[in-house]
Amino acid sequence: MTFDLPSRKRGHIRHRLRLKLICAITLFSLPAAAMACLWDHDTLQQERARFPSTLELITGKFLRHSPDFYRWRIEDRLNRLEKDGANAELLDDLAVAYQKTGQTDKAIETMERKELLKPGLYETYANLGTFYILNGEYERGLPFIEKALAVNPDAHFGRELYQKYLVEYILFQRRLGNDYLPLRRDTAIVDSTDGFAHYLAQQSGAPRLSESQARNAIVAILGMMRFADHDNPVLLEVLGDLLIYDENPKSDAKLLACRCYLMASNRIENSEPYRRLAEQTISLQTKWANSEQPISLAEVERHFETELAEASLWYDQLHQQEIEWIQHGKNADQEFDRLYSTEPQLPPSKTENQPTNWYIKIFPIVFPLCLGPALIAFCIIYFRKRRTSLHPERQRSRTE
Repeated sequence: MTFDLPSRKRGHIRHRLRLKLICAITLFSLPAAAMACLWDHDTLQQERARFPSTLELITGKFLRHSPDFYRWRIEDRLNRLEKDGANAELLDDLAVAYQKTGQTDKAIETMERKELLKPGLYETYANLGTFYILNGEYERGLPFIEKALAVNPDAHFGRELYQKYLVEYILFQRRLGNDYLPLRRDTAIVDSTDGFAHYLAQQSGAPRLSESQARNAIVAILGMMRFADHDNPVLLEVLGDLLIYDENPKSDAKLLACRCYLMASNRIENSEPYRRLAEQTISLQTKWANSEQPISLAEVERHFETELAEASLWYDQLHQQEIEWIQHGKNADQEFDRLYSTEPQLPPSKTENQPTNWYIKIFPIVFPLCLGPALIAFCIIYFRKRRTSLHPERQRSRTE
């Protein structure tokens, strides 16, 4: 025995099912409309707010001295050491000045002299380790970094700890046969497992670094760039690795990382691997919010060249100022401290600006707000028309 519902009843059931489906789509469409874009968007200004002074260090617009200044400092410190030969601070200044003018051997000799006069100081070991590392003698530099850590493990926000990890990472890659740059072998994947960030995670015994660990490492690398060479391709590479490491797209800095790789590409003969990394870094970065129009590497590079030109102009003015102080017989240390009391900043970048057309600006706001009421109105009209078609006698009775 079978039961067959009247055709009107079946139609009414189908109608109610369709109505429920439309309502469900309406409800789920509202949040989806507000979050329709699956691409990632952050302006350079937002990234700079999360990582202050990073762009300035990448481009070279930060308080630093010229080679002329360091040559003046060598002469000044040698004269002062004739009267106070055991002054540890003067010996540190002299050694760094030698290093900054390419006289690494003299820098190391100066620190060895200081160690004989005043053994066991943290600054001596930290400088010796850094001088050897900058000279490419990683195995000789590493023990001094470990000695510095033993004396003061928290100095410079733990910079020596990450310097130790960096040297070990370089030696690790060399044991794998990677004697050239980039240090990482896989440049096709941005968050590669052979990058510096993943190496740090392995050292900590965790599958990934926490956000605080990654930020501490970034601060340490920025400190190395300030103390050593801001355009060192190794430091730029590992900084880029750390800036794109965070799984949360609102905590990373793809545009800054892209600039790291572009800067590194300018410092080596074979620039293609770093340029490939730069392009991969921004592959899902949009020009503005609520858009799927990607940023091209050429566009980022064009803005980066403007930033580099601004930084270069500022440094040239600083350099000329130092030359004038020296020529006029002034104390360049005092004049520098008097003139430059705060760190310079690059002006806000116009990169990734939102279009100024009013309708493009308000569309992402108005569309989600209008979509819900429009779908609800459609459901009401549809329901009424459908009810009329299913029950025509009710409509006739109302008209009569």
